[in-house]
Amino acid sequence: MNKVLIINASVRKEKSHSRKLTQLFKENWLKKNPNDVFTHREVGLEEMPPIDEKWIASAFVKPSDRTKENQSGVALSDELVKEFKEHDIYVLGTPMYNWSIPSGLKSYIDQLMRINETWKFRSGKPDGDYVGILENKKMFILSSRGDTGYGENEKNEHMNFQTTYLKFVFGIMGIKDISIISLDNEEFGGEIFENSKKEIYQRIEHI
Repeated sequence: MNKVLIINASVRKEKSHSRKLTQLFKENWLKKNPNDVFTHREVGLEEMPPIDEKWIASAFVKPSDRTKENQSGVALSDELVKEFKEHDIYVLGTPMYNWSIPSGLKSYIDQLMRINETWKFRSGKPDGDYVGILENKKMFILSSRGDTGYGENEKNEHMNFQTTYLKFVFGIMGIKDISIISLDNEEFGGEIFENSKKEIYQRIEHI
């Protein structure tokens, strides 16, 4: 049995295409893996606090020096990190906003990026050599974008700070098995977008 964490980042509800992708993924996955357990983490419709000075003061306390008092600034972060570590598979649904990710998702990632919790320096000292602590995890990034051409070797690849960033930052945490499925052409609408949806829905159904 796997534990699957669905993370939704869109600020839209019924009109969100990334939410439709994560819902389709869940329905399809449960048909093939009925014993797996799903958890939902909302970072788009519910406020996700950004890190602040109190967070920084708590997060960089050495594990051996941690007390209830000096860890108060990362109480929510501790909860989110614990939840994240407890799951085997992650399904992240996110739209592209201004060629990047929603602010709620960025705040969530900042809460997860904890030294000696999800990543560390290989030597134990700041040297730019990062080692992910999370092992044997799998992530599916289900993105929605208004335009097209953001994939590898495509015309707008240099403008893609969405999936390229997500793959990099979660890779730092140790998640190397990452699949990216992107629904493009929303701004075009009509037949072009319908064809895109058909293709992407079929990809998800065949996972």
